[in-house]
Amino acid sequence: MAGVEKIKYLIIGNSAGGIGAAEAIREVDRVGTMAIVSDEPYPTYSRPLISEHLAEGRPLERMLYRPDDFYEKHKIKTVFGDKVKRIDFSGRTVELAGGRNISWQKLLLATGGSPIVPDMKGKELKGVFTFTTLDDAKDIDSFLKQRQGKMRAVVIGGGLIGVSATEALLKRGVEVSIVEMKDWVLNTILDEEAAALEARALVKAGVDIITGHTVAGINSSLLGEVNGVSLDDGRKLACDMVVIAIGVTPRLDLVADNGVRTNRGIIVDRRMATSIADVYACGDVAEAYDFVYGENRVTPVWPNAYVGGRTAGLNMAGKKAEYEGGTAMNALKYFGVNIVSAGMVNVPDDSYEVINRRDDGIYKKVIIKGGKILGMVFAGDIEKAGIIYNLMKDGVKVGAFKETLVSDDFGLASLPEKIWRARLEIPASEEASVVPPVEPIEEEVVDE
Repeated sequence: MAGVEKIKYLIIGNSAGGIGAAEAIREVDRVGTMAIVSDEPYPTYSRPLISEHLAEGRPLERMLYRPDDFYEKHKIKTVFGDKVKRIDFSGRTVELAGGRNISWQKLLLATGGSPIVPDMKGKELKGVFTFTTLDDAKDIDSFLKQRQGKMRAVVIGGGLIGVSATEALLKRGVEVSIVEMKDWVLNTILDEEAAALEARALVKAGVDIITGHTVAGINSSLLGEVNGVSLDDGRKLACDMVVIAIGVTPRLDLVADNGVRTNRGIIVDRRMATSIADVYACGDVAEAYDFVYGENRVTPVWPNAYVGGRTAGLNMAGKKAEYEGGTAMNALKYFGVNIVSAGMVNVPDDSYEVINRRDDGIYKKVIIKGGKILGMVFAGDIEKAGIIYNLMKDGVKVGAFKETLVSDDFGLASLPEKIWRARLEIPASEEASVVPPVEPIEEEVVDE
């Protein structure tokens, strides 16, 4: 076909999933042509760091997810700043908004999620922003630099994105009110008790939190700029800017009515393959296996995207691989409060057992069913959270020592010998006096 560039491996998306796939492909196939297409003009960067860009001006060079020479080193053609307009799955071609056409043999959809922007009055006004990309942070930064005097912001949504934006704005000297429709902030990743610890830290920092309400509309000045919001109960809040941080939804526009099976996201099997041959998906756009729930779910967190991408990449390159499964997993430190949560954080009925412990500023909770850990929330003291998470991921039966899981001195040494020996790969013949280390390997994970 004239005017069509031929590529063996085409990856749409330049974040964790796409990068994971590219690295895995090159481990198997060092010569097959590969291209990454992204509508953002930047090399791959860590999205969780956009708050650092807004707060302190962290430059792109200090946000990069991979070194400058990553694409050249891995022989990857890059098409940045150009949006995919249409995918022809039967003809195996992609048409870009800039007019370029690319044919592919293997395709990965790592398109992520789009910010949810409700259809409300005033959403188009100057001073209304979302907060999911570097350009969003740049736009807010530019807006703040153009203004004089004290600024006031309303952040719509008290989830990860909203709290992240709030912390960055406070560091820029902006007064912030959070409006959250549910009963507590961070409600998708924390139970009410852990969320209360975070809320206290927010209030102490000067944030006004309004829960159980929504913003009905954004009010305009005579100049067409934001000058406040109206809540669903009729109250009005004065502000100079609004950040819409309700959440993200999988970007399914490219697969709509194209025969690709979808639910909330693109449904994939354990190979990260979609319902169309040679087409794979991973990351925030995919609905992949969740080992806690034993079914496919959308779990938009960075490590799941990367591991899912690696699994897809290996299969695209002809090496069989299966995704072990991920689950919701978040480690955060907003306003000085260390919190880790994973899996289930609220029990749906009384068939689950909850082991918890509360101290001053410390909260630990583990959810168990059938002797196995299905969820955890640690706040204030997260040192041993990594061990708990690995026990959950490995499906270890913890009934015999469940009460120790939330104790101060819990560690690998608290586990039955056969369990910690397996984790340390110590032969049973070695001296019984071997004492296992108790420090977990910590992971910094942010739900995008």
